[in-house]
Amino acid sequence: MNFEFDKYQGAGNDFIILEDRAAQFPDRQFDQIQKLCDRHFGIGADGLILLRTSERADFKMLYFNADGRPSSLCGNGSRCVYAFAHQHGWVGAEGTFETSDGFHKASITDEGWVCVHMGEVNGIEEREDALFLDTGSPHHLEFVEELASIDVKQKGRAIRYGAPYFEEGSNVNFVQQLAPDTFKIRTYERGVEDETLACGTGAVAAAIAAYHRQLTSMNIVNIDAAGGKLKVSFSPQAGKYKDIRLEGPATFVFSGNINIE
Repeated sequence: MNFEFDKYQGAGNDFIILEDRAAQFPDRQFDQIQKLCDRHFGIGADGLILLRTSERADFKMLYFNADGRPSSLCGNGSRCVYAFAHQHGWVGAEGTFETSDGFHKASITDEGWVCVHMGEVNGIEEREDALFLDTGSPHHLEFVEELASIDVKQKGRAIRYGAPYFEEGSNVNFVQQLAPDTFKIRTYERGVEDETLACGTGAVAAAIAAYHRQLTSMNIVNIDAAGGKLKVSFSPQAGKYKDIRLEGPATFVFSGNINIE
């Protein structure tokens, strides 16, 4: 069966996106999805996204990591699939979509960026020199003095599979402060099992963790990832974080078609 796809990237986080409202794509063929995401033998991407029908929102997003497996919320993937839907005329400048963790609002900003409303963050765990929080996906964070010197793949992989995360794992982020409202981030993503150029839920986690650690008093924080810039805003309320928004570019790369037996 032949499927058309678009490839999008958000701050370097790249995705294969397919319109699959008829639910014809073989979403249980994990090996096939992994092959499509492979950068040597496939199209190449950090993940694959299916846009499907939702009874309660404009569309439903199914997300698969580069290892071919279904995964938790992807922030940049959410922004890219909304840009994809908007480009094809399936949603307006504002809309809603359904993901694995519930329903989200999204909009196209005046700058042409895509803004996604994220879920609330209700707890931050202190773990020795690190923090752990869930922003739709689990994130381990460490603040460092010199980000460039970190071997993100080696250290991130050790933390991702180590205690207390083990096989279920966690994304691992290393963050350096650049200015009162600006932080640089590098992320090891589970499911990709490597450093990625950006991570949306990781950017949200870094901004909230920085506020929690009193490294910033700002509730609008700029995040510099290797692949581009993101902006995170939130409302802190008695240890909880609400009205969280992730903004950034979501850019069309190319389109094509694939044949899957």
